[in-house]
Amino acid sequence: MSIATSYQEPVVSNENRLKEAVAEYAAIGKILRVGKRMDLRSLLVWTSRHAADFGPQTVVVNTDKAADLKALETYAPKLMINQMGLTYVRHLNTLLNTANEVLAEGGYLWCHSRTSGLKQKLFTEAHPGGWGRFLYSLHFLWHRVFARLKLTRWFYMWVTDGKNRSYTRVELLGRMYRAGFEVIDERFHQGEYFILGRKVKDPVWDDAPSNGIIIKLSRVGYRGKPIGVYKFRTMYPYSEYLQPYLYENEGLTLGGKFAHDYRVNWLGRRIRGTWLDEFPMVLNFIIGQLKLVGVRPLSRHYLSLYTPEMQEMHVSVKPGLMPPFYYEEQTPQTIEEVEDSERRYIEAYRKHPFRTDWRYFWGILGNILFKHKRSR
Repeated sequence: MSIATSYQEPVVSNENRLKEAVAEYAAIGKILRVGKRMDLRSLLVWTSRHAADFGPQTVVVNTDKAADLKALETYAPKLMINQMGLTYVRHLNTLLNTANEVLAEGGYLWCHSRTSGLKQKLFTEAHPGGWGRFLYSLHFLWHRVFARLKLTRWFYMWVTDGKNRSYTRVELLGRMYRAGFEVIDERFHQGEYFILGRKVKDPVWDDAPSNGIIIKLSRVGYRGKPIGVYKFRTMYPYSEYLQPYLYENEGLTLGGKFAHDYRVNWLGRRIRGTWLDEFPMVLNFIIGQLKLVGVRPLSRHYLSLYTPEMQEMHVSVKPGLMPPFYYEEQTPQTIEEVEDSERRYIEAYRKHPFRTDWRYFWGILGNILFKHKRSR
């Protein structure tokens, strides 16, 4: 068996959601059943020849152009099958967003891609030793770094027309969620990564996902005002859109953090224990969006996990660089304990602002220096 056909990555299995989708629209079950026994090339040929068998509410396309999808808007299809691999789509976000707008309410998008993980495996297995790693490093530099940097992106697009870019599984999932889909099914079959997404909300058009070393994350600030918090990147691109998916399938662990957070890349796991990832937040402190000690700036989704009472308390004070979580003698184990920690800080801060922040600052600093509490 070849590397490409045997390749797998860990995926999330949501059998109940998938059964509901198949029960709602039988064409989904048909393509999944056929897909299990065919390679990609055979599957694409089969879907082209049997497009009419899926029913009038299914469209089969093979395009990287959003305009081609827009022409289908009057049909409002229930299922869209795009045969074009996502790595060959120049304007991927635009294509996914347009697919969302074209589909009927609750409609489904089925698409596929080769991931960067498989590409790395192919390079290293085909060229044993350091030579394979060197060649993949060049591939990574060209198809991921040059493809993203503002100074080089125009040249990369001019040379390649955006074809054969490298995406991780996490990035593809994040792009799907940004486009307003929830992922019903994801699987690797003979090396190819297949995604089935269900339209659940409008796509995001007006943000600017961060691709650089320093990223700007949307967080809830004082009185609920949105702020952009700066950090060094420790996660794969588009990870910020995956919080609902991660929470639904993995839940929370120690300290209210996401369990098995596969969004964090290998370098990020190493630098998070040094606090370097949070150093750019000093800029938020300088411009007055954060204070030195205060509640952690949270995303909208994470804040929604708090009780209504704690949501109101949380936004009643300015967030800070050093959260009360690190002041506690015993590390909070659950989100309820994290809320209790914040509640104690806020109640004390309302009575004696300066005294409370002074006490918490030295307590947190002592825990970091002498008890080795770290960002994870």
